[in-house]
Amino acid sequence: MQGNPEVIDYFTKLLRGELAARDQYFIHSRTYAHLGFTKLYDRINHEMEEETQHADALLERILFLDGKPDMRPSEFTPGVDVPDMLRKDLALEYEVRAALRKGVDICERAGDYVSRDVLVAQLKDTEEDHAYWLEKQLGLIEKMGLENYLQSQV
Repeated sequence: MQGNPEVIDYFTKLLRGELAARDQYFIHSRTYAHLGFTKLYDRINHEMEEETQHADALLERILFLDGKPDMRPSEFTPGVDVPDMLRKDLALEYEVRAALRKGVDICERAGDYVSRDVLVAQLKDTEEDHAYWLEKQLGLIEKMGLENYLQSQV
């Protein structure tokens, strides 16, 4: 099926962003494991898997619309310590949220409601799960102090 070129182009941009998010969560999760923070590893590894699923859904939709996917992840800089990794992950989720909202608008203007629904599902994950959890962790660091927070993540 030949899809709307603007939708395909935007899905390609979103795909590159999801691949970067996956890679950022990948390195952060492995860093947490290396440091012995198993609870953080478990959660961020789960987020990496969800970002992979998001990328897969975008990839499948691009192919369905007869687009040519670009599998090069967008650039990112991993965090250097636990608070920095959490802050960078949260900033990433805020960027993704804004990009998904814009994508929903593009799909609606193009009348492509199936593509829109793909993005709405991802937006729900981003807002209700990913960003919310990261905001909570940063709040806990503020309330408990970094040392107590890190001790709770072993």
